[in-house]
Amino acid sequence: MLWLLLAGAIGAEVTATVALRASHGFSRPIPSMVVVAGYVTAFYLLSRVLTRGLPLGVVYGIWSAVGVTIVSVIGAVYFGDRLTWTQIGGIALVAAGVLALELGHR
Repeated sequence: MLWLLLAGAIGAEVTATVALRASHGFSRPIPSMVVVAGYVTAFYLLSRVLTRGLPLGVVYGIWSAVGVTIVSVIGAVYFGDRLTWTQIGGIALVAAGVLALELGHR
């Protein structure tokens, strides 16, 4: 259940971030409402995960690393954003860092 809540927080944050781009500076009402609802949902679910005992650094590391990876891929696939090999390497390093945080927690 804990990991499902974290996955929901990540999904809500990714949805909100993608909608942020579609909101065009909050000038479009529907995407703007998705942004606000997504971030509120993400932080609520994140707070639920934290109250159940996982360490802040581990939770935030996973949340941010998975989120930035998914958003980067969505940006590249759907919006034509360019991902350089250096950026891909950086994403891999972030993932390795989160893995180290998780393994160090056990």
